[in-house]
Amino acid sequence: MIDAPEISIAGRPIGAAHEPYIICELSGNHNGSLDRAIKLLEAAAATGADAIKIQSYTADTITIDHDAPEFRVEGGLWDGRTLYDLYGEAQTPFEWHAPLFERARELGVTLFSSPFDRTSVDMLEELGAPAYKIASFEAVDLPLVAYCASKGKPLIISTGMANLREIDEVVATARENGCKEIVLLHCVSSYPAPDEQSNVRTVPDLAERFGVVSGLSDHTSGSPVAVASIALGGAVVEKHFTLRRADGGPDSAFSLEPAEFEALVRDCKRAWRALGRATYDLQGSENASVQFRRSLYVVRDVAAGDALTGENIRSIRPGHGLAPKHLPEVLGHKAARDLKRGEPLDWPLVD
Repeated sequence: MIDAPEISIAGRPIGAAHEPYIICELSGNHNGSLDRAIKLLEAAAATGADAIKIQSYTADTITIDHDAPEFRVEGGLWDGRTLYDLYGEAQTPFEWHAPLFERARELGVTLFSSPFDRTSVDMLEELGAPAYKIASFEAVDLPLVAYCASKGKPLIISTGMANLREIDEVVATARENGCKEIVLLHCVSSYPAPDEQSNVRTVPDLAERFGVVSGLSDHTSGSPVAVASIALGGAVVEKHFTLRRADGGPDSAFSLEPAEFEALVRDCKRAWRALGRATYDLQGSENASVQFRRSLYVVRDVAAGDALTGENIRSIRPGHGLAPKHLPEVLGHKAARDLKRGEPLDWPLVD
């Protein structure tokens, strides 16, 4: 088995030995308002998330304005919309990036982005982004991955829709172009994703197969699937965020509201702390409980020389007498002295 290495983003170590790294994805839930985008950023920072992520593209850098069937979404949340129209609504305009990065610095929270072309990478470099996220749909764009990797910063790569060969190719491309710190996020690129198709056992398998830090980019409703990924050894969770689902927005239906995201952060980190190690030693918190385990007690007065029977000796709580396993050994013996009801049985009392 290959031990997954640690990486670091903005000085924060990330890996199985550390608390999970929780990324709050703002996506297009700003609803076209920079003011709302900043409020999203502020609310996300208040949840305790370790990082906040945006997306860097325009409708023209990610697709073209075309109405052919293959440029139109069929089914799901965005049924009937053209890609150009959808991305035009969801884009975080390039001119918003500087004020968003400035506000993140003021809040003391890590902000980075998913770039979708070389121009967005160049812009993010100028803004001092500490890492890059490769979206699932871009994981097959190996020239883009190579350009991001050439900047020498950590890459977080979502693997949604990618098969093993494609994952191997994107990891090899990142490494060959200078990236030494890689996170692979298992992902189901469905919006929202069904719980039963989440297959979170893939999370630790990614770490073992590719020698990377692994985690989950989660599009399911709620937080149980994300918590399960941490219980299986994942080190990173990415989840979409909104101020209120009722406000609408391209990704609002599968996004968490502030109180829910705060609970996600808390529950993922509790799950990680609960993992501990395989042990059969008494835990410190159990010390006060040991005395209340079952043991052998006198439950009826017994005169010296009388027989010990199932009527006067029983296994009960608390635990100050002989262990219950000794009951067959003492039955039929005689009391070495007068025994009082409520007295713990010990060997010197057995004749």
